[in-house]
Amino acid sequence: MIDFKSFLIKYAEIGVKGKNRYLFEDALVKNIVKSLESADGEFKVRKEDGRIYVDAMSAYDYDEVINALSHVFGIVGICPMIQVEDNGFDDLKEKVIAYMDEMYPDKNTTFKVYSRRARKNYPLNSQEINMDMGEAVLDAFPDIRVDVHNPKIMLNIEIRKQINIYSETIPGPGGMPVGTAGKAMLLLSGGIDSPVAGYMIAKRGVELEAVYFHTPPYTSERAKQKVVDLAQKVAAYSGNIKLNVVDFTDIQMYIFEKCPHEELTIIMKRVMYKIAEKLAKKNGALGLVTGESIGQVSSQTMQSLAVIDENTDMPVYRPVIAFDKQDIVDISIKIDTYDISTQPYEDCCTTFVAKHPVTKPNINVIKHSELKIADKIDEMIEEAVNTVEVIEVR
Repeated sequence: MIDFKSFLIKYAEIGVKGKNRYLFEDALVKNIVKSLESADGEFKVRKEDGRIYVDAMSAYDYDEVINALSHVFGIVGICPMIQVEDNGFDDLKEKVIAYMDEMYPDKNTTFKVYSRRARKNYPLNSQEINMDMGEAVLDAFPDIRVDVHNPKIMLNIEIRKQINIYSETIPGPGGMPVGTAGKAMLLLSGGIDSPVAGYMIAKRGVELEAVYFHTPPYTSERAKQKVVDLAQKVAAYSGNIKLNVVDFTDIQMYIFEKCPHEELTIIMKRVMYKIAEKLAKKNGALGLVTGESIGQVSSQTMQSLAVIDENTDMPVYRPVIAFDKQDIVDISIKIDTYDISTQPYEDCCTTFVAKHPVTKPNINVIKHSELKIADKIDEMIEEAVNTVEVIEVR
C-alpha cells in the first residue's frame, strides 16, 4: 500500500454557503484538528484554493486517521492522495503510472481518468489530459480496460499549484461542522432513541450538552454509567459533551404519591422538560432535543407531546419524530450505541410506568392534577438544578 502523506477532504453543503462559506470551512478545519488528537502522529490541516488538506508531518497509523476523520461532521469524502510538483506532462504520466502500479497490483480491471484543471494556464485542457493519460495507462498495463460508464477505478487528477492524484474516496458522515448552528440540550436516557437524536442534531452543526435524570436507588449506578457510555459514543461525532446528571428521585416520588398514576409519565416529563429548560438557559443552549417518535409509546402520541411541550418556552427538536423503530435501530447500530442501549439497566422513565397510562391527555386535566404538587414542586425543581452533577464526556 502507498504510504500516503496527504488526504484531500471533500465537503458538500458548505460549498453553497456564499460569503459565509469561510466560516464553515474554518469550523471544519478546527474540528478536523481536534479529531486528529486521537490519532498518533503530527498533522497539518490547511485550506488552499477551495480545498482542505490533511498532511501527515510524521509517521502515523492510517486506520486511526481514517477513523478519526470519518467521525467529523461536514466531511463527505476522505481521499488518500499523492501530491506532486508540475514538472511537465511526461513526468506526470510517470507519476500516475507508478501510482496505479503500486495501488492496484491486479491490473485485470477497468478505469476512467477524470481530470480537473483548476489552473487554467496548464498547457492541456481536461479532455486532453483524460485522453492522453488514459492512453499512457493502457500502454503501461495491457490487462487494464477503459470503462467510462461504470469503472472500478476512478483515477482523479487535479491540476492546481501542485497536482493531486487519487482514486479512492472513503465516505464521511456528511452534515455540517459542529458548532456552526448554536447549542442544544439533549435529554439523554439509556434507551435507543435519544443517542440517535443527539447524533442527528449534531450532524446539522449543533453543539450538544446533555441532561440525564437519575433516580437512585430505583436506578443503579450501572444505569448511570450506561448513559455516560452512550454520551461517549455520541461525543465521538459531536465533540465533548457536558452531561448534567439530575437527581430526580425526590421529585419522582412526590409526583408518584400525589398525582393519578395514569398521568405519571406525562407529569414527570413536563417537570423534566422544565428542569432541562432551566439548565439550557443557564448554559446558553437554544432548544431541547429528544428522541421521541410519534406513536411509539403512550407519552409520544400527538396529544401527549403537545401537553408535554406546553410546559416549556423553548423549542423542542425531535430528529426521529417520523422514524420507524427499525430506522432508529439501524442508525444506532451504525454509530455503535445499540449494544449499550440494550443493556438491561432501567432508567427512571421505565421504573414508574403506569399499567394503563393516558394516551390522549387533556391539558386542563393535567394542570388540575399538578395543583396537588404545586406547594413544593418549584422549590424541588430549583434544588434539582442547583445540585446537578456535571460529567465532562470526551
